[in-house]
Amino acid sequence: MSPDLSWVLNDVLQVPGARHAILVSADGLLLERSSDIGRDEAETNAAAMSSMQSLSRAVAPFVGGGAGSWRQTLLEYDHGWIFLIAAGSGAYLAASTAPDVDMEAMSFRMQQQVGALGRAMTAAPRQSTLSGS
Repeated sequence: MSPDLSWVLNDVLQVPGARHAILVSADGLLLERSSDIGRDEAETNAAAMSSMQSLSRAVAPFVGGGAGSWRQTLLEYDHGWIFLIAAGSGAYLAASTAPDVDMEAMSFRMQQQVGALGRAMTAAPRQSTLSGS
């Protein structure tokens, strides 16, 4: 049984302008969602966030870093922002916000929560469930 991590997402949403938050595994599975986003929407976004972190890591050399130098991805849209950060080995925390959110406060709150959780937010890689016949 997985630990209940909804308190992490609820705390992230305390920043004025924060809308939704999801916790995602590296392979795109939804691990947790804030109460204000439906499961289907959260699962769709979890898969997309997994791809975003992979792309962000792949282009790290473009800014002079190596593959391990990615820290955070910010995506800007007409109606707001998406923040995406690593949340342990194999897990990522994503949040959507209004366009006028205090970006520094949001980023700080997310980093603070990730730091406080440590191992609780680490998602182990999926194991194959295929059995040999």
